[in-house]
Amino acid sequence: MIFDASEFVFEPPSVISRARRVLIKPSAAYPAPYPVSTSQEMLSAIIEGIRQVSDADVLILEGTPDGEPVYPIYQTLGYNFPRVLTLDVKDCVWVEVDNPLPKPLTVPTFWVPNVILSCDYLITVAPLKVIQDEGYLSIANLLSVLPSSKYGSGAPWGWEDLYELGIDRVIADLYFTLPFDLGIIEARQKLVGHEDPTRGMVEQCGRVFVGEPYEVDSEASGVLGIKTDYLDLIKEARVGLES
Repeated sequence: MIFDASEFVFEPPSVISRARRVLIKPSAAYPAPYPVSTSQEMLSAIIEGIRQVSDADVLILEGTPDGEPVYPIYQTLGYNFPRVLTLDVKDCVWVEVDNPLPKPLTVPTFWVPNVILSCDYLITVAPLKVIQDEGYLSIANLLSVLPSSKYGSGAPWGWEDLYELGIDRVIADLYFTLPFDLGIIEARQKLVGHEDPTRGMVEQCGRVFVGEPYEVDSEASGVLGIKTDYLDLIKEARVGLES
């Protein structure tokens, strides 16, 4: 669904009313405000919507690509919400999760924070970014749940290896391995950048996209004319998974 950003109110799906733990994965790997990171206002709207229907524990989870602590970034971005637990990927217990695809595109297993598996409802919320002519939306936002100690510099299957293998293929594999329930794209603005993920040109869009992550990324890409190669890979892999 597409909403006017100026009138957006988060209306949680009914299943959240029965959830005990809800996890929100923002884009907060860098101490730079929206549109680089998910805005404090967007997270506040989501949390307020959840509180209207549920007393579930609400968790916010993020990690940094170099393994630096994420809590100072939370403070810089104003992520100070009452009765919300903020977590750092590097401090979590990690478990190895199998990719359910019969023929994984690239990665057969992922190391991920165990807390993700213990939550009843998973939300990924990301700003609208186009980096090097490629869209990085709600599904690509999941990359930073991968712990840097397992995927950082020098590690087997490290970031360099994953990018050499094709980061779009990795994102597609991650979509199937971590089935997040809801994707939200904060598209009040669009950040168009190159190699530096914290810099770029800012364009006004005035929208918010909400839906199942694949559907919402597809809708935003189609409406805004964004090239998002990992969506084509997910579509192809879905056919193999269903057949």
